[in-house]
Amino acid sequence: MDFEVTILGSGTLVPSGTRRSAGHFITCGSTRMLMDCGSGTMHGMARWGAAWDRITHILLTHFHTDHVGDLAPLLFALSHGLSPRRTDPLTVVGPPGIHRLMNRLAEAFGAYVLAPGFPLEVLELERDSVWSDESCGLGVSTHPTRHTDTSVAYRLETDTGTVSYTGDTGPQTGLGKFFQGTELMIAECSYPDPPRVETHLTPCGLATLAKEASPDLLVVTHIYPELDSDAVPGLLAQAGYGGRVRVAEDGLVVSLAGGEARVR
Repeated sequence: MDFEVTILGSGTLVPSGTRRSAGHFITCGSTRMLMDCGSGTMHGMARWGAAWDRITHILLTHFHTDHVGDLAPLLFALSHGLSPRRTDPLTVVGPPGIHRLMNRLAEAFGAYVLAPGFPLEVLELERDSVWSDESCGLGVSTHPTRHTDTSVAYRLETDTGTVSYTGDTGPQTGLGKFFQGTELMIAECSYPDPPRVETHLTPCGLATLAKEASPDLLVVTHIYPELDSDAVPGLLAQAGYGGRVRVAEDGLVVSLAGGEARVR
C-alpha cells in the first residue's frame, strides 16, 4: 500500500501568507486521515490535491483554534458540498473533551456537526491508550503532552509504516520512548532557546526528544516567527541531534516504504 503524508499546514496561530495552521493529511490504502484541522487546512486539501471528500478519520491533538478551526467548516462541506451526497462513515477521534467540543460546535453552527447526513462516530480516547480500526488495519496510540490538561501526541501504525506526531507539547517524560521506531516523526518547535514557556518545544528540547525517538526522518513544524525556520536544522545539530531533518512547508509530501521516509 502507498503510505503518504502531506503537510497541509506548517504554521501557527500567527497569520502567514505561506503557512496555514496545523493540519496533516495521511493516505494509506483506503484510509484518508486528517491529523489536526487548523484554520486554512480545508482549502489546503484542495490546493494540494488531498481527497477531502473521501476522508475516513479526523484525529485531533487538542482543542486550540489553530488545531481545530476548520473542523466545523469541513463537516459543513462534507454534509452539503458533495453531489451525490456522501454516504461513507467518518470517525472523529480526540482526547477527553471531544464530545463537549462537538456539542458546542453543533450549538454554534448547526445540527450538521453531529448529524451531517452520513454515519458519524465521535470517539474519545484517554491520554494513554490504544485504539485500532480493524476495517483498515490502522492502529492509533496516544500519549499525554505538556500543553493542555487533555492534549495528546499520536502514534499511527499500519502494515506499511509508522508516523508519530507531537501535536503541541513541552518536554514530556516518556514521549521519546513512545515515538521510538517510527519512520516519520512530525514535531513542533515553536520558540528559540532558552525556553520561555513549558508548553512548547525549543531546538534543545526537540533535539533531546528526537535523540531518544530516533526516527528515520524528523519533520519540524509549528515554528513561530521568533525562531528562524532556516536555522532550525543547524540548531538541532548543535544541540546533539544527528538524524535527518526537514523543516515543514505547506504541500510537503513524505512517502513511507521499506522502513524509510522519503520526501517527494
